[in-house]
Amino acid sequence: MSNTDAATRMDDELAPLVHACAARDRQALRKIYDLMAAQMLASMMRILRRRALAEEALQDVFVSIWQRAAQFEGARGSARIWLMAIARHRAIDVLRSERVDLYREADVEQMPEPAIEGISDWSSAGRSAAALARCFQELTGEQRRGIELAFVNGYSHADIARVTGEPLGTIKSWIRRGLASLRACLER
Repeated sequence: MSNTDAATRMDDELAPLVHACAARDRQALRKIYDLMAAQMLASMMRILRRRALAEEALQDVFVSIWQRAAQFEGARGSARIWLMAIARHRAIDVLRSERVDLYREADVEQMPEPAIEGISDWSSAGRSAAALARCFQELTGEQRRGIELAFVNGYSHADIARVTGEPLGTIKSWIRRGLASLRACLER
């Protein structure tokens, strides 16, 4: 049996279960959990990168499925895709919430007041940017790419290793050596 056949068979099994959830059938929710929880958890862990957080979010997903089952319309798409979308959206919401917690008001109160910039600050910044651009061009291609992916695109070292196909240690070396080279160049 191909993956497509298995997915179709699962969709055929899930749609009636979602409709049964809408009719408040607890056994149907349990069957959906048995069929989909592992796949949903794996998807959520890819987004959240922490098992405990993904497991907690998965519980919220099943509460949401229970509450929103009546909204499922089989004509608009498969039940499996609908369920996975709920899981993905919940994981993204949790991730956003985690980021917002980093900038709570108490933290903002502890931040220093911003300095007032004058004309000389802007001209100095222009010279610094030009020096940085010049020094950046002196890096090797690997160092430039690693630093761009990490600091411009916000990728983690592990993400860069996946994107480039290079070992994690190599990526860390590129970035560390690139930053050291930039620092040395800017100090000249």
